[in-house]
Amino acid sequence: MNDHIIPEFYVIGISIRTTNENGQSAEDIETLWGKFWGEEIQKQVPNKVNDDIYAVYTDYETDFTGPYTVIVGLSVSSLENIPDGFVGITIENAVYQKFVSKGKMPEAVVNTWVEIWQDKDLNRAYKADFTVHGKKYYDGDNAEVETFISVKE
Repeated sequence: MNDHIIPEFYVIGISIRTTNENGQSAEDIETLWGKFWGEEIQKQVPNKVNDDIYAVYTDYETDFTGPYTVIVGLSVSSLENIPDGFVGITIENAVYQKFVSKGKMPEAVVNTWVEIWQDKDLNRAYKADFTVHGKKYYDGDNAEVETFISVKE
C-alpha cells in the first residue's frame, strides 16, 4: 500500500458544490479553475505557505456518486483573515493513499480519478481528498500532480 499519514494543515481558496452525476463535476470544476486563474486567486490568499495549488474534495454527502464540495486554493499558516468570497478548511491529520498523475493536464488527473472511482479495494473515508499541483504541474506533457485520498485506518 502507498499509505501516508498527513499532518493537519489549512487551505484557503474558492469553492463550488458539485456532483459527478451527468458529467456535472467536469463542467463545474473547469469553471472553478477558470475563475482561479482568471481572477489570480493565488495572489489574493493571505498567509500562504508556498505556491503549491491544492484542489480539495470534501463535504461528501454520501460517496463519489453524491454531491460534494471542491475548493481550489493554497496551503496557509492560519485560517485567520479569510477574504470575502473565499473559504477556509482544516485538513485533519489522517491516513491517505497517494496516487501520482503523469502527463498532459488536466487529462492525467481525470484519468487518476476514474482509476480511484473504479478501485473497489480502496477503503475511502470520504473526509477530505486533495490534489497537489506543485512545480511539476507546469511541465507540459511531463506534468505531475499528486492525489491524496483519505482512507479508513
